[in-house]
Amino acid sequence: MSEQTISILLVEDEENLHEALKLNLELEGYEVTSAMDGNQALKAVESEYFDLIILDVMLPGIDGIGVTESIRIQQNEVPILMLSARNASADRVLGLKKGADDYLTKPFNLEELLLRIQKLVNKNKKIQEKDSLGELYSFGRNTIDFKAQEAITKTGERIQLSKKEAMLLKLLIENKNEVVTREKILQTVWGYNVYPTTRTIDNFVLSFRKYFEEDSRNPEYFHSVRGVGYKYTE
Repeated sequence: MSEQTISILLVEDEENLHEALKLNLELEGYEVTSAMDGNQALKAVESEYFDLIILDVMLPGIDGIGVTESIRIQQNEVPILMLSARNASADRVLGLKKGADDYLTKPFNLEELLLRIQKLVNKNKKIQEKDSLGELYSFGRNTIDFKAQEAITKTGERIQLSKKEAMLLKLLIENKNEVVTREKILQTVWGYNVYPTTRTIDNFVLSFRKYFEEDSRNPEYFHSVRGVGYKYTE
């Protein structure tokens, strides 16, 4: 496994299958959060970042299709692997059409499930990593030295950056012109699932505007996207 634990949300209401899957996933080194119905799943997605969701189609309350639709409406691109006892191709097509990345019919082979999980996780990791930045990055009249955790601002002043400031700058710049969700920022920069408030990230972004923007009230580079996340543009 990689240095950073892979976090999986397991949504399955059949208790015996849920426990068996959870045990096997944990034996593989994954960190597993459980949900037994659609509502629990959506609450978990709102409050935590996951690398993958394993989602049963037939659930009490909101079914797996509804859960997938809700997640995708929020612009959350977390990989979703659907499980279903229904083998009809129409069900499979509907699941994929609504935003699932993969679809496995019950009963399934455990080894095949684990291989599909690994494939989706690796694919997601490559997308998230994007093109890695070098040690130095310049924009406008600013230069950031990620290795030294320093920056030269628009006024020519050399400032020291905290580790989290440097990590957040790197994450936003690597995802240039794309919104980075609050959950992704907190998972990557803070690295745990009990999150500080949105205000914490807001304060960092306000600092970046003060350091790097010509007019901090009309930012050119660092933007807040209300209710979703933050974006660096150039």
